[in-house]
Amino acid sequence: MSNIPETGRTSRVTIRLVAIQILVFSLLATLGGRLWYLQIRNGQEYAAKARSNHVQQVIDPATRGSILDARGVALADNQTRLVVSASRTDLLKMKDGGKAVLTRLAKVLNLPAQEIRDKVRLCDAKTPQPCWNGSPYQPIPITDEATTQQALQIRERSEDFPGISAEPTAVRRYAAPGDANAAQVLGYLSPVTDEEITKAKNSPAPLLRSDQIGRSGLERQYDEYLRGKAAVTRYEVDNLGRVIGQAKSDKGQAGSSVVTSIDARVQAIAEKQLDQAMKDARQQVDRNTGTNYKADSGAVVVMEAKTGRVVAMASNPTYDPNAWVGGISGKDYAHLTGKDSNYPLLNRAIQGQAAPGSIFKVISTSAAVNAGYPFDGHYPCTSSYSIGGQVFRNFEGESQGDISLGRALEVSCDTVFYRIGHEEWKKDGGDKPKANPSDWFYKTAHQFGLGKTTGIDLPNEVKGRVPDRQWKNAFWKANKDTWCSQGKSGDDYVSKLAREGCLEGMKLHAYDSINYAIGQGDTLVTPIQMATIYGALSNGGTLYNPTVGKAIVSADGKHVRMIQPKAHGHLPDTPQTLQQIGAALQGVTMRGTAAWRFQGWPQDKIPMHAKTGTAEVYGKQTTSWFATYTKDYTIVMTISQGGTGSGASGPAVRKIYDALYGVNDKGEIDPKAALLPKPETSLPKIESDGTIEAQPIKPPPADPSPSPSGSPPQ
Repeated sequence: MSNIPETGRTSRVTIRLVAIQILVFSLLATLGGRLWYLQIRNGQEYAAKARSNHVQQVIDPATRGSILDARGVALADNQTRLVVSASRTDLLKMKDGGKAVLTRLAKVLNLPAQEIRDKVRLCDAKTPQPCWNGSPYQPIPITDEATTQQALQIRERSEDFPGISAEPTAVRRYAAPGDANAAQVLGYLSPVTDEEITKAKNSPAPLLRSDQIGRSGLERQYDEYLRGKAAVTRYEVDNLGRVIGQAKSDKGQAGSSVVTSIDARVQAIAEKQLDQAMKDARQQVDRNTGTNYKADSGAVVVMEAKTGRVVAMASNPTYDPNAWVGGISGKDYAHLTGKDSNYPLLNRAIQGQAAPGSIFKVISTSAAVNAGYPFDGHYPCTSSYSIGGQVFRNFEGESQGDISLGRALEVSCDTVFYRIGHEEWKKDGGDKPKANPSDWFYKTAHQFGLGKTTGIDLPNEVKGRVPDRQWKNAFWKANKDTWCSQGKSGDDYVSKLAREGCLEGMKLHAYDSINYAIGQGDTLVTPIQMATIYGALSNGGTLYNPTVGKAIVSADGKHVRMIQPKAHGHLPDTPQTLQQIGAALQGVTMRGTAAWRFQGWPQDKIPMHAKTGTAEVYGKQTTSWFATYTKDYTIVMTISQGGTGSGASGPAVRKIYDALYGVNDKGEIDPKAALLPKPETSLPKIESDGTIEAQPIKPPPADPSPSPSGSPPQ
């Protein structure tokens, strides 16, 4: 028997019971406090969340607005197609991840099963196209070309196709009216990503998982207006998924339409002529290499001179934007992004950069006049110009004697501009520059708008380059370590060049200024920049922001927001200087380097002005430039590795003007054949239901007979 007294045992039991009671009461108090917190303090919040767990959303995507040309012709609109989609969430719930369902679907759609499986996988850095770049929780389109019979099979045998839907859906269509492709101008769509949804959560235009958004061109620039607002209907459901009521819903709103200044007829002609010019250039032999010109890319811009509105813009190589509709295939994606196809997604009118060659001389002429050189002065046009042991030759070695700046523009005399550029470099201190050099040639280029974007309403415009002292110094700092390292490796040309860059790369040398004066060296411009400049020469000096959008029209047609032209600067020239430059540029088309391309042009009725350019590029064939203007329009065309300006680009530009004004092969103006004898100032008729009355597309006039040939220098 235990020797512990009975009273001691009782005391210990009592203590234990008290401890247990305290523990129980503590737990009850904690539980009560938690219940108070959940039910009273935050009761409403959690009740709302609980209710939301039993609310299902049905999203009816908004109809995307159309993109129209200046006459109301649809460049991008929508058409109803039978779209077959797969719910990735439902497929992943299946034991085989939906493989069997997708295999059955492939047989119905007559598509490879692997292609369908690839389409429903999610994109990441290592996953090649095709793949799904949108939200994993929204239906993934498999095809938008299903037949009625295929759709019926899927819907009638729903037990064989769980997670698969076949519904009529409004799908984007790029209509290409009259073969006006305009791919780089229009852009394309792709599904919204989760990151974009999160980023736009608190914005005025939040994104839904079902949204498609613009990725380039006008589709991206005006996406907020075009996209509209999807209708969202919310249903309250019980635990079994049965609808027990309808919660608050959001009304949808169709997207607005964007009316552009593009004319589909002119666009089609510009594209055709650019493509033909490149094909013709490939038939010509480069005298420097003995091989045919490659003519691997090009661009053309047609713009209203008095407003900056873009009438046509073409880039080559191009592509069909319909390839993106319904999800792009791996083959198409590889083609659009591959080096072999020369990157057709690029809009070379605003993203293609090249040395401008002689079309830059209008800037050099302005700089010379502002620096004190008389426009009608006498300047020796010799066959070459030498500094030290280096000889800079006139194009094709031609000599013209003493000529004015105007005549130098007409015959494109390089040595006149070499000499003035070199003299200005010496006045600024040469190799030992003054504290505040005048830098007339570089300052004037900036005043003409180079070295910065034009402000066109298209995304991803590049700014080109003015290789002034600031750029030289920054470029040297970024590359000096590499140059200094390479310069130690040997005595070959590359090593010597690297050593020179290491020691003097920050300096603006004489040869830099000489090359720069004729638009060579490190200068880079875009076609849209040069179109803006030549438009300003036409309109009296105003540098307009080029615009493609002309108006935004609400879906019901009741609200029209005009997109007015805006200016970003003015040429630094007096009216007299502008008039003198204009007269010289008209002389280019009558007796200068472009005269052979404008023989028979009605100069008395429509004065034509032009400047040719043939820019040398290290390691490549020459770049062809042709910059022109009338009182109404400016047209700039460029062809990479295309040869001379007047030779490669000249005929195409002439044919575009012939179509604009209705000029036949005899030099007569036929008003009935003219597409746009003068810029369009009005909008197409807008109906009360928001539709826009489109004008019929009449076929472009037949090409006139080729202009007489010749052999001018540029």
